[in-house]
Amino acid sequence: MWLDLPTFNTVVASTPLVAIDLVVRNRRGEAFLGLRVNRPAYGFWFVPGGRIQKNETLDSAFRRISRDELGATFERANARLLGVFEHFYDDSVFANAGFGPDTHYVVLSYCLDLDEGLDLQPPTEQHQQYRWWSQDELRVSPRVHEHTRAYF
Repeated sequence: MWLDLPTFNTVVASTPLVAIDLVVRNRRGEAFLGLRVNRPAYGFWFVPGGRIQKNETLDSAFRRISRDELGATFERANARLLGVFEHFYDDSVFANAGFGPDTHYVVLSYCLDLDEGLDLQPPTEQHQQYRWWSQDELRVSPRVHEHTRAYF
């Protein structure tokens, strides 16, 4: 269940958000990143991911996030947990409106290795374009957000 904006603003100002990030790799070891169109991390290349909803199991959240962010549904059992990460931002989704607190995420990062020939159909609500990055390239690019680089 998604919260209305005033309630969500209070949550962002008061608590960490819990999310899943998807480090998606192809057979060549390249990572799938999107160029963010929303805050936080606006204008940076970032891995797909999303918040876990209240009363949503990790397996259900993984399926929903992979479907919503990649256009294909994947199972958490087929991914490998990379670890738990903390992301701190000086802004939030509410900064676009000229106000808003900073944002704190606790992120469960999973690596998902894709089979060759799988065609992803990601939406454009969170990212305006997508591309595959070599790990060497993304580790040094200032256009890739530091929180994404930390996964590699």
